[in-house]
Amino acid sequence: MKLQHLFGLGLLLIFAACKPEAVVPSQSRPIAQDASIYPDYRDIVIPPNIAPLNIQVKSAGTAFVGEIKGRKGTPLLAAADEDGKLQFDTLAWRNLLAENKGSDLSVTLYAERDGGWVRHPSYALHVAPEPIDPYLSYRLIEPSYELYRQLGLYQRNLTNFEETPIYENNSEFDAKDNHCVNCHNYQNNGTERMLFHVRAEHGGTVFVDNGQVRRVDMKNDSILSNSVYPTWHPKRPWVVFSSNLTGQAFPMMGQQKVEVVDFGSDLLFYDVERNKISNVLKTDSLMETFPAWTPDGQRLYYCMAPLPQYSLIPDSLKQNKNTRSDVVMSNYKEVRYNLWSMAFDPHTRSFSAPRLEMDCAAMGKSASLPRVSPDGRFLLFTLGDFGQFHIWHKSSDLWVKDLKTGDVRPLGKANSADVDSYHTWSSNGRWMVFSSRRDDGSFTRPYIAYFDEQGRDYKAFLLPQEDPESNLSRMKSYNVPELTREKVKVSPEQFREVIYDDEGVKKVEYGK
Repeated sequence: MKLQHLFGLGLLLIFAACKPEAVVPSQSRPIAQDASIYPDYRDIVIPPNIAPLNIQVKSAGTAFVGEIKGRKGTPLLAAADEDGKLQFDTLAWRNLLAENKGSDLSVTLYAERDGGWVRHPSYALHVAPEPIDPYLSYRLIEPSYELYRQLGLYQRNLTNFEETPIYENNSEFDAKDNHCVNCHNYQNNGTERMLFHVRAEHGGTVFVDNGQVRRVDMKNDSILSNSVYPTWHPKRPWVVFSSNLTGQAFPMMGQQKVEVVDFGSDLLFYDVERNKISNVLKTDSLMETFPAWTPDGQRLYYCMAPLPQYSLIPDSLKQNKNTRSDVVMSNYKEVRYNLWSMAFDPHTRSFSAPRLEMDCAAMGKSASLPRVSPDGRFLLFTLGDFGQFHIWHKSSDLWVKDLKTGDVRPLGKANSADVDSYHTWSSNGRWMVFSSRRDDGSFTRPYIAYFDEQGRDYKAFLLPQEDPESNLSRMKSYNVPELTREKVKVSPEQFREVIYDDEGVKKVEYGK
């Protein structure tokens, strides 16, 4: 055996010897005080295929033991010293969840204090019968970044703790290669068809279509600007994008440090196979953004707001980008988006006249990010006080419209007092993952919540990590969480080759 292998084995034995024995104390005194734990995994609904919900006990104690029991199977034990980190065996956890699918698990925490053991009140984990899609992809980025460096797209296997890169940009600032990646999107929770944007150097949109990878320059004189927010048609190689002219405002007062605004946006239709792009909605006085297909591909939802004070702008300046930017920047807190939809005919590839789905402005609110559940019944969206970049807005909450009954309401248990924004559905419609800043108000982290057939949501819980403290120690925001049924098959090296091949980039054509 090699020396380094012996050394590694020795370290493992030392660490194992330092951990307290995972045994339920033979004698313990019950106390009424709930244990303080992080993350807050108390009384939640969990998927039967989720990774272990490791926790850190914050209550007083020099040693800790956690026991998880179900109606069936062998109880699961974990022990910790004074750091309070209870890390459960992945295989034993997986077996316990499988044997108790659809029923409750009971979690009991013990703490050693002054030479004796106390027992905190038990709490429940309900194991849902329906699994969650096993992969979650996201961008990792500093909350307020200035340079396009040290960021990338990653995918996490939710059944364990494996995180792998989809694509990472340059780790050091380099003017000739400096670029950003964003807006990754998948067709119907699969990875055979996907895309993401590259901005700055090597710019374009990277498309994956059944193993074929290419980068396309999406700019064209007949469209407003670059393609931005995408939605894949659920069945065909078609994508509807918004095309956005954006700017930033920097408030001098309050907790919000930056505001991203549109001063122009339209909707575009792109045929991936034919490399053809055309305008769906092209309006000077209205701003359309955040398109989203229904699961049957026969209706498109989106958000729309009127350009503020458009009627007061002289006709000679209405097309001037600087004028439009100045008007919106001066009135950005007055911009409110409503929810609209259009029927779609796939045979003629044409859209109907727009239909108002929800007058959010009449409520003094503004909508963004509509997403329809896989069964076609529920429309999930975010609602804030103004604008559309709700990741910065503490007023942002998740709302749902029942498309069968017309009932509209905020989610009852998943929302928090802080930002709750970008969301994604699991392919079975029973789970949603969304971005939230409820931990510290600065970093967005993925939260998972159950959503039943009646449209009721349940308490959300933080993405589990092998080290429960790592969510707080990782100085990155999780941006644009997206669930998929399988792993992205294209390697980071393949993506890099396409992105850096500036001679091979295709130019989009205008036309239907």
